[in-house]
Amino acid sequence: MKMHFCIPVSQQLPEALGGCYVLYSVYLDGFLFCKVRYSQLHRWNEQLRRVFGDCLPPFPPKYYLAMTTAMAEERRDQLERYLQNVTADPHVRRSDVFTEFLTMVQLHTLNITTTKAALDVFLPNGRSINVDILTSDMAERVLEVVAHKLGLHPELLGYFGLFLIQCFPEGKLSVVKKLVDFELPYTSLQSSEVENCKIGLRKWYLDPALDSMLMDCRAAGDLLYMQATQEIEIEWVKPTKAQREELKALQKKENQTKFLELSQEVRHYGYIQLDPCTCNHPEPGCAAVLSIGNNEISCCITLPDGRTQDIAFQMSRVKCWQVTFLGTLLDTDGPHRTLNQNLELRFQYSEDSRQQWFVIYTKQAFFLSSCLKKMILEKMAKLTEENPEMQIEVPEQSRSKKHPVQESQQKDFFNFLRKTRMKKAEGDCFWRTLTEGGL
Repeated sequence: MKMHFCIPVSQQLPEALGGCYVLYSVYLDGFLFCKVRYSQLHRWNEQLRRVFGDCLPPFPPKYYLAMTTAMAEERRDQLERYLQNVTADPHVRRSDVFTEFLTMVQLHTLNITTTKAALDVFLPNGRSINVDILTSDMAERVLEVVAHKLGLHPELLGYFGLFLIQCFPEGKLSVVKKLVDFELPYTSLQSSEVENCKIGLRKWYLDPALDSMLMDCRAAGDLLYMQATQEIEIEWVKPTKAQREELKALQKKENQTKFLELSQEVRHYGYIQLDPCTCNHPEPGCAAVLSIGNNEISCCITLPDGRTQDIAFQMSRVKCWQVTFLGTLLDTDGPHRTLNQNLELRFQYSEDSRQQWFVIYTKQAFFLSSCLKKMILEKMAKLTEENPEMQIEVPEQSRSKKHPVQESQQKDFFNFLRKTRMKKAEGDCFWRTLTEGGL
């Protein structure tokens, strides 16, 4: 499946020897990923074509005359679609020419050189693992180093991931985003303008039944136990009074196996809870708290009169969804301007022969979309195991080598729309709309 790439902002900057060039700000999952010139992307595309030939998506052509506004917008749109499409191919993503270029532009965006560094990776129990890395190490490499330190079996790496996590007083937390394999954790932490942000290790699957795949590894079991106890403490998991007392007793006895077995019976175990947001159901402006997992979107909705209502949307009835991006450019001093993002995710839901669009207004819309994708991929993987004749690609679990890969047979469920409502800053260009099917 494609990734959440967009290029909402560009800057026209002077060349050293006269003239101007355009610097494109590339965003991934709603966060600044890098800043690049067309010429850099053009050379990269030529290198990729020498390796992969004509299977690559089309690259926007060069213009030898001055670009009009319409031509500039068309190029931006084409570059955006190129990044979305070229990163969808797992074979391209694993190539050296792909990773070396994206590593370079991430470092150059923040003027960081490749040097040795120490990185703290936080575990769900609040303890951190200090690992020696290079600033140019990708998330996939850092995860391998952390797993080695913890004694986590290499075949289980695909069940875990590195996340940007925002920490609040009293132990509360917010999962900002999951780092993709080719992101650099060191630069992601440096570029993030989210306060009290850390790199955290968490499991990355939303089907609680997958716990059974990890329990033979002591390190994996320890991580599941840490995360389960943390999510009970921060009230992501909703045990009854009797379950809470029994869990406390098992915790005192340090009986992790029984603790996890009981946890699986608790409401919302293994779910990811988003920050409070608003939605349009059952009426516009309702406050909501979303928990995503076990093939459902669970919503606790607060009505205008103060009453609460629990609704569960089953993923089997979600036909498609769309993220809409509205950005306002902030006029800030210094080289790094960011987008104050206003995001929404709407999904089409079928029930009782009726189809209806539900809208969720949240800054975590891209992360919510990633979670919905993850649940679909897990469902497809389960169907593949039940019916071996089905050849379905599950790229994010490819490390475990459990599922054969045929990405072209995947169905596209997601659409991305960007409507620009921005305050214009000097030297910056903005683009009106973007539509992309099957991101």
